[in-house]
Amino acid sequence: MGRLILIAVRNLLLNKRRSLLLGGATVAVAMLLVLLAALGAGIQDTMLKSGTAIMTGHVNVGGFYKITSGQAIPALTYANKLLEDVKELYPDARQVVDRRRGFGKVVSNSDTILASLTGIDIMEEEVLRSVLRVAEGNLDDLANPRTIMLFEPQAERLNVVVGDEVTLSAPVMRGQNNSLDVTVAVIAKDMGLITFMSSFVSKDTIRDLYEMDDNTTGVIFIYLDDEDDAEDVQAHLRAGLMDKDYRLMDRQEGPFFHKFNLVQGEDWTGQKLDITTWEDELSGLQWTLKTFDTVTTILIGVLLVIIVVGVMNAMWINVRDRTREIGTLRAIGMGRARVLIMFVLETIILSTVAAALGVALGAGITHLLNAAQIPVSRGFQIFLMSDTLRMAVSVDSALVALIAIPFQTTIGAFFPAMRAAKLKPVTAMHHVG
Repeated sequence: MGRLILIAVRNLLLNKRRSLLLGGATVAVAMLLVLLAALGAGIQDTMLKSGTAIMTGHVNVGGFYKITSGQAIPALTYANKLLEDVKELYPDARQVVDRRRGFGKVVSNSDTILASLTGIDIMEEEVLRSVLRVAEGNLDDLANPRTIMLFEPQAERLNVVVGDEVTLSAPVMRGQNNSLDVTVAVIAKDMGLITFMSSFVSKDTIRDLYEMDDNTTGVIFIYLDDEDDAEDVQAHLRAGLMDKDYRLMDRQEGPFFHKFNLVQGEDWTGQKLDITTWEDELSGLQWTLKTFDTVTTILIGVLLVIIVVGVMNAMWINVRDRTREIGTLRAIGMGRARVLIMFVLETIILSTVAAALGVALGAGITHLLNAAQIPVSRGFQIFLMSDTLRMAVSVDSALVALIAIPFQTTIGAFFPAMRAAKLKPVTAMHHVG
């Protein structure tokens, strides 16, 4: 086998032009495969990172409180005890924070917008702070009482800047509207679809607007080191909270705001918890992620087909050009099996080296593009949820390139190699061309 490998390497070096042509094509395909996969992975990673910072944790302990059987609000009573119990049941969480929920109008002297109002303690929000990009102001100022953070499109429509006052108006439990004046503390850069109607306020703002007590919150976000563990953590929390005598809603997929009609139609009062995962809360974005997955898979498949067809054509030409050489090798005693193995080894060696170079080149280009922080258009920001392009090379895509390309090219080379092995020595040696 060692001698056959040596012959294969020498043949590749001897036929430099053909090797460079086929190897270059393989390098290009491997590089494109890595870049394409990195683009898809980067988009998905950005969307998930932004979505799980703005709208949801990896696992969420939320719920509804019903004063009457037909009136429900997304609130958690006895929040301090519940927060302690959640931390006790899952101490390995990367971070556990609670947020207050609201929805209402934001009114300026120029215009009015509808927005979800999320009450936060910005000093505790490590995950949120990691994704927000400040356009004006300082995030720490959101810790001040009665302050609000708007996103650029909202601030532009309201025609406000940091330091201006706006009025919040929202319905309270008595069926009346309550109003509150707040100061614009921060204006953040646009993050696309998920920030279209999102705004963040200090926790006391939601408390005062909805006349809540300090022991009431909206939802508890649990952030994990690995989002793939969300389902297991959810099941663990459901069992643990039930053992602690909390009332839980039946497991139902979908974001919390889709469950209002269901909850209001149920005949119960008091508090019930609803434990969801990031997949539930971001179900509206799943079609975007699936679309990217589908497009990426199709394009990768097309690239692999192209390289297989190219290898087969190149190998057919290779066999034709080396017919006399094959005849000589057969005449001096090389068996058909060894001729077949020699040709296959040439393809394996060339495609493996070329694929490795393509992966390295693709990873290098990805790093350079990320460092350049390429801005994206406003239209693309809607789906990307970031104002810059980010790519991520995954181990899976690198392994696909390093394994699938040599495997596919070897299959493409097998049939021409079989033809070479079946040539009769006399016929091959008399071949002219």
